[in-house]
Amino acid sequence: MKISARNQIKGTVKNIKEGAVNAVVVICRGSHNPIKADITMEAVRELGLAEGKECYAVVKATNVMFATEKLAGLSARNQIEGTVVKVAEGAVNGHVTIEDADGVSISGSITNEAIADLGLKEGAKAVAIVKATDVMVAVD
Repeated sequence: MKISARNQIKGTVKNIKEGAVNAVVVICRGSHNPIKADITMEAVRELGLAEGKECYAVVKATNVMFATEKLAGLSARNQIEGTVVKVAEGAVNGHVTIEDADGVSISGSITNEAIADLGLKEGAKAVAIVKATDVMVAVD
C-alpha cells in the first residue's frame, strides 16, 4: 500500500472501546504517547482489529497541530511530546517533524508564521496535537 499521508506509524492495538456506531482504537507504538483513533465499528470489523493486532495510525500532515507544551482542557485526544528534528520552510507553509522518546516521528504542515511564533527549531521541545477523528487506521 502506498499513500500520500506523510505519517504512517506502525503499532499494535492496545484497546478498543466499542460504541453503537464508532469505536476508539488505542494504538501503542512504544512505551510513550499511544495514539487514539475514532473510526466506525464497520471499519473495526472490516480491518479485523482486535487487541494485539499490528496496524498503522495514518495522519495527514495537514491534520497535525503543534504546541510548545501539553495543553489542559483540550478535546484533541492525541498530544505527542517530542523534540523537533527537522524544520523545512517553504514560501508560506513549512513542515515540522518531531521525534518522541520512543524514536517515532510525526510531521505536520503549518504556516511559517506559526513556526516562528512557536520558536520551532531543531532541538526544541514540542507537542504534536491530532484529533482522534483525524487518525485513520490501516492494516497490511
